[in-house]
Amino acid sequence: MRISIGTVAMVATTVALVSCAPKPPGAVSVIEDKVYTVTPESIPVAAGIVVGELTELKVTERVEQGSERVETPAKLSGSLKLRNTSNDQTVRLVAARIRYIDKDGQPIALEEARTEPIIQFSTAKSDRLDPGQESTDAVHVDFPAEALKQDMLKDIRLEITYLPSAFKQETVNLAVSIGGQ
Repeated sequence: MRISIGTVAMVATTVALVSCAPKPPGAVSVIEDKVYTVTPESIPVAAGIVVGELTELKVTERVEQGSERVETPAKLSGSLKLRNTSNDQTVRLVAARIRYIDKDGQPIALEEARTEPIIQFSTAKSDRLDPGQESTDAVHVDFPAEALKQDMLKDIRLEITYLPSAFKQETVNLAVSIGGQ
């Protein structure tokens, strides 16, 4: 049996067209962001001489539309603005840890293989605050799935670690004269 070159070309073209054809609508999974708002919209922060606020907080998880299968676990995001209120101390911000507290006052644990919710102040601009200075950092940390259940989450606890150091500014008067005129 002989196969002509035309037959081979026709078969190859058919295979190429079939493999490039769009998949049926039932086979395509649509992933969407499911966003949960956090109330209140702005939360004041006060830790010794460091004050500020957490703003724009929201929890986002990516889920498969229809099946509600979680594609990407929940993350808490927002903005953390801090200010050094001291007149005479510089503050070196080390880290901030977030704890999720349930209705009974107990911490809500993250699932296995999730990262502990820690905010690192890693840039030179945001890790040192002289008296009166401010910094703003993005918050993007893991959020426990358990806390998404109705009435489960009561508080978000922010534990800030910082190192204060003395900041001194003095004035010295130097006696001078201009000679020779």
